[in-house]
Amino acid sequence: MAEDVRGNLEIENRGAVLVARIDGGPLGLFGNDIAEQLDVLVDRADRDPDVHAVVFTGTHPERFVSHAEVRWLQEGGAKVPSVGVKGASALARTARGVNRTGGMQSLLGKTPLWPAVQLERVHQTFLKMNQSGVIFVAALNGSALGLGAEFSWANDLRVMADGDFFIGQPEVLLGIMPGGGGTQRLTRLIGTHRSLVAILEGKPFSPAEALAIGAVDDVVPQDQVLARAMELAEHFGSRTKGSIASIKRAVYFGGSMSLSDGLHVERAEFLTTALSKVGQELMLDYMANSEASGELPLYIPGVYDEVLQTGTTRGAGTTTTSGSEKKQ
Repeated sequence: MAEDVRGNLEIENRGAVLVARIDGGPLGLFGNDIAEQLDVLVDRADRDPDVHAVVFTGTHPERFVSHAEVRWLQEGGAKVPSVGVKGASALARTARGVNRTGGMQSLLGKTPLWPAVQLERVHQTFLKMNQSGVIFVAALNGSALGLGAEFSWANDLRVMADGDFFIGQPEVLLGIMPGGGGTQRLTRLIGTHRSLVAILEGKPFSPAEALAIGAVDDVVPQDQVLARAMELAEHFGSRTKGSIASIKRAVYFGGSMSLSDGLHVERAEFLTTALSKVGQELMLDYMANSEASGELPLYIPGVYDEVLQTGTTRGAGTTTTSGSEKKQ
């Protein structure tokens, strides 16, 4: 057996934003080391009230994340006998139970169940990103295929380098299919038919194509990718962390349900924020400022633009509140 690729996340603290540089070795691969460190990072960022955003970028000069470490996938698959859809579904359900129970992973490293457990853990990490109050931004400094693309789809925002780069799902060309969420996340980003055709063909998108269809949010020169991602992270991260978490859960999870079920999710998340300490404080502050000025703060000329920049209506419409106080 060839030596496993040892990956690493290099974390840099920039105040309310953490920058995580993905070092997948000389080929820029995503393996189990990175998967485990990513899970730890997501938990850390979610728990820390001072962390509002995480920006991911690659250390490879021309790649964000090349794709999954193929040996990781192949050897994992080789441990499991061929199964049909029903058998694979049962295997996946068992893996989910193992991960929820916890404490059993070390006992399964040499069993056929281990590959399913590892895959399920990656999915759970991405789902934790989707329900977190942290804003996650993928700063695609270069190309991303397979799990690299799927990881970027799991982020809230994506900034991609302009140039001779690409992003997409090539799995069909290897006789497999996306396993890190590509069929679900890309479909939700760009639509069912467009996603189906792209995944069936295995042809990636250029930066311009990805931007045009909504697969990425911005395309900038390569040397500006991290700076632009930081701008987005700081801007969206300035919103209340609890509100961000509720909005993300309502959109990511409620948005794929029936209308009735989705509205139920929205109601529950709305009540969570409306009854929160921060929500109550900001609503009382807004009403007090409205009474003092005789006008609704968001309708006072120039105030809305200011609020969009600070991320909160605290002190909106008053002339005595400093900008630093508004950001608290």
